[in-house]
Amino acid sequence: MKKRHLITAALPYANGPIHIGHLAGCYLPADIYTRFLKAKGEEVLFICGTDEHGVAIELKARKENTTPQAVVDKYYEVIRDSFKDFGIDFSHFSRTSRPIHHETAQAFFKKLYDNGRFKEIETAQFYDEEAKQFLADRYIVGTCPKCGHDGAYGDQCEKCGSSLSPDELINPRSALSGAAPVKRITKNWFLPMDELAEAPGFKAYAKRVEGWKTNVKGQFSSWIQQGLQPRSMTRDLDWGVPVPVAGAEGKVLYVWFDAPIGYISATREYFAEQGDPEAWKTWWQDPSSSLVHFIGKDNIVFHTIIFPMILNEHGDYNLPDQVPANEFLNLEGDKLSTSRNWAIWLHEYLLEFPGKQDELRYTLTSIAPETKDSDFTWKDYQGRVNSELVAILGNFVNRVMVLTHKYFEGLVPGNKLRPDTAQRAAVMDAIRANSEEITGFQSEMIQSLTDFRFREAQATMMNIARAGNRFLAETEPWKLYKTDAAAVAVILDHALQICAQLALACEPFLPYTSGRLLEQLQWEPDTQVRRAWWREQQPVKPLEAGHQLGQPELLFRNVEDEMMDAQRAKLVKTPEKMEMTSPAYTPLKPEITYEDFAKLDLRVGQVIAAEKVAGADKLLQLTIDLGFEQRTVVSGIAMHFSAEEIVGGKVTLLANLAPRKLRGIMSQGMILMAENKDGKLLFVAPNASADNGSTIS
Repeated sequence: MKKRHLITAALPYANGPIHIGHLAGCYLPADIYTRFLKAKGEEVLFICGTDEHGVAIELKARKENTTPQAVVDKYYEVIRDSFKDFGIDFSHFSRTSRPIHHETAQAFFKKLYDNGRFKEIETAQFYDEEAKQFLADRYIVGTCPKCGHDGAYGDQCEKCGSSLSPDELINPRSALSGAAPVKRITKNWFLPMDELAEAPGFKAYAKRVEGWKTNVKGQFSSWIQQGLQPRSMTRDLDWGVPVPVAGAEGKVLYVWFDAPIGYISATREYFAEQGDPEAWKTWWQDPSSSLVHFIGKDNIVFHTIIFPMILNEHGDYNLPDQVPANEFLNLEGDKLSTSRNWAIWLHEYLLEFPGKQDELRYTLTSIAPETKDSDFTWKDYQGRVNSELVAILGNFVNRVMVLTHKYFEGLVPGNKLRPDTAQRAAVMDAIRANSEEITGFQSEMIQSLTDFRFREAQATMMNIARAGNRFLAETEPWKLYKTDAAAVAVILDHALQICAQLALACEPFLPYTSGRLLEQLQWEPDTQVRRAWWREQQPVKPLEAGHQLGQPELLFRNVEDEMMDAQRAKLVKTPEKMEMTSPAYTPLKPEITYEDFAKLDLRVGQVIAAEKVAGADKLLQLTIDLGFEQRTVVSGIAMHFSAEEIVGGKVTLLANLAPRKLRGIMSQGMILMAENKDGKLLFVAPNASADNGSTIS
């Protein structure tokens, strides 16, 4: 076992928010593993940050008519805050646009350049004569040669998933101007991967990969066996880390050269802020430090081949000890797609399900795509919350807490009982058998976590709660209390010790639940107790006789059908063919008939009162006067308008929309809004002189 553990999670791209596919792919597994190591008392550093360079950032900026810096500034905050609110416990979260990263990445490139590790190669690259710019693969679009989709990128078709090169596209055009690109000669610096794969350090590292997950070593071996080719580490772009050598003006580092170095620059930044600017070397260069990268499968080649090659050629760094990559998560039977808005965004989930972080953590871990792609559905989410978290874990804890308060005034009863009757002997036998079963689950769970099998580990954690429920069902303390209260005391004492062990077992997977359970138990385990349970795998009985418990509270509540219906209704696929020349406008919807339109009852209304909905940053509760009656409408416009500024204004109301409950408030209609090209909502307001209740046709 290494002395310390450096854990990294793939740097999220700062061109959009986080969705559940990102969470399931690497961030949640990395957080579980980090919490597990900390519980064991290991020295751990968990590093991440936003990846803020590359073509996708520039494309996003052009689409939003802003600058790349404005894009990354916006999404850095969204991503950082979402992770924090969800409970991803980073030691440090940085960003690659900071000066310390530019300095670190340039120093890496310069070291390899000075050592003669790059080859200067001239190649013919696509060039946009109208935009006067070389085009990276993502700046070139055309028809996919494999599926015929018109809108494939020069590196990938997002419809069929095929990897492509710009030369394969049919009728390629520039994403900047729409013009047909031409080929021009340009010089770039290439990493000779075919040669570097033969370096002794890399070959020794390749032996290590043989013991990794099947999907990781399979992809690694496939690339090696197919024969590696030199790969350009520089690009003809404006946005990125400038190449620090003469003759490279107007060029930046390839994003997959600079992004993984972001782990190093973030570690440097962290220790600089701690007042110990040289301490980062211990974590990256001391052989007694372990390096583990958590990533998704689309990043395997970069983290198992390219980045280790760069580290090896630099010569001063540890190479990865593990890269436990996950496969992809699908959504409701279809591939997650940000361009089609087929996603569940983390920041929206946190707003709409306040205090429910652990419900999503549990569901995503239960279906983690560890060895193959998996599928998230809201039906499965509801089933796992209601049938497992509520009915098994929450039910066990609540029964034990309620019975202890009922029979013993919330005091831990103690475990002293003489087996002087057959009934009492049976109770003691049940406790011994249950303790052995739980100790077995404890051992299995710890081993699964050690081996990066988080899905299996969480299932075993839930088996501890199942064992607790079986123990209560077998001993039936609610029946026994009338004839042998002393035996019930021992039963509930044992059940409370199971609750304490569940609080420890839950922490890597369900940290908020663990905290709430500890609060109910009025117990704060010290480092020694945690280490004994997690490292030595010793069962603990920390709750002493007479210890006062807190009040029973439900750990989880059932998810209702209407909540799931609302979430499924949000998943409306937008057309796959995106407009390249006018991205500011939403494509037209399918044609409807006049009869379809005539079903809509649009009315003039006036907002006579408005207030924020408690606990919902996006929602305003409006009272709308229709002349003949007043309606309550809940509208998601609070991010665009204050309650005060809209009172008195006229609105267009869809009055015959079926009522729906939002945050416990029955909403009786929908106000019509327009969204401009900057994403700002505007009222579709009728003429100010129109009477309230007038029909709009």
